[in-house]
Amino acid sequence: MARPSLELADVFRCYGAAFQKANAPLLSLPVRRVMKAIESCRTAALGGHIDRCDSCGHETLSYNSCRNRHCPKCLGSARIKWLEARLRELLPVPYFHVVFTLPPAIAEIAFQNKRVVYGLLFRAASDALLTLARDEKRLGAHIGFFAVLHTWTRTLLHHPHLHCVIPGGGLSLDRQRWVASRKKFFLPVRVLSPLFRRLFLTGLKAAFDEGRLHLHGALSHLSDPAAFGQCLAKARVPDWVVFIKHPFGGPDHVLRYLGRYTHRVALSNDRILDIADGSVTFRYKDTRHGHQIRTMTLAADEFIRRFLLHVLPERFVKIRHFGLFASRTRTKALALCRALLDTSPQSPPSDTHAWPICPSCAKGRMLVISLVAPHSTLTVRPPDSS
Repeated sequence: MARPSLELADVFRCYGAAFQKANAPLLSLPVRRVMKAIESCRTAALGGHIDRCDSCGHETLSYNSCRNRHCPKCLGSARIKWLEARLRELLPVPYFHVVFTLPPAIAEIAFQNKRVVYGLLFRAASDALLTLARDEKRLGAHIGFFAVLHTWTRTLLHHPHLHCVIPGGGLSLDRQRWVASRKKFFLPVRVLSPLFRRLFLTGLKAAFDEGRLHLHGALSHLSDPAAFGQCLAKARVPDWVVFIKHPFGGPDHVLRYLGRYTHRVALSNDRILDIADGSVTFRYKDTRHGHQIRTMTLAADEFIRRFLLHVLPERFVKIRHFGLFASRTRTKALALCRALLDTSPQSPPSDTHAWPICPSCAKGRMLVISLVAPHSTLTVRPPDSS
């Protein structure tokens, strides 16, 4: 795949310094680190290595990746490794996609308290799913699933929501048989949504009472217990958006779908169309109008501000596993599920290219012959013409 001609790193190189200077009091050290990492990714600033083909002698210079999880260029290999690990866990059943979304008023509180509120979003959504699934009037089963946090809209606005991918069924309450859900129905949204809302708001009230929420700026008035209580009361009135999509076509479809949702950042490089005159133009899909592809132009400082809205707290885990898929029970639980379903684990794809293939002759292996120090200006030699 051809490398995009314009990248997020180019925006930071052109306008990042001015943005940091203008917003110095508001930018945390982790946010500054993210900007620096993306700007330096795969450049001489990080060093690299020289590879040589063991067949034709062709040499290439490759610079190191920053490996920051917010960098659009560093997600490909992580996505592949994660998907290969999940391949063995797929079960031969339909999979459902459930989305939990926070309303705007709560999203504002979440932005000022990312670690606390995002963590609460995971906990309330998972508790709601596990509780409702165990209800014998519903599914009557222990289920397992994983959830991925996204915090953006397609135009980079703050919109925290959770994507959950769930097998259509689970272990019976006595763990003696597999309980399958209906083919096109998993759990009733009309029950799941208010349960999620109640669990979340109860947890949010507890966080406030324990002094774990920090409210400032436009939300400073919510530091008063009476005002915060009124805010929660208003949030209880509307329905909270919980959406269950139709099941996937099969395990292979699941993997392809997961690749679009797990290792993502707010904006991929291939969506950037132009960087000029202090503005950035990018494309997005307008889901409210027939999924049309549209373009948006923002002032560079507004574009950077919107992207940085989605920088997560350091060491915050954005992909989490629950129920049967929880780390401490996953191996035994999945083995029992496969036994009850009379199936065996899928084999991971074979590693046929342990070494990159030469881009020149397409036969030899590209082997590392030397390392390049950071900020070095080394160049590679062309292969011998003899």
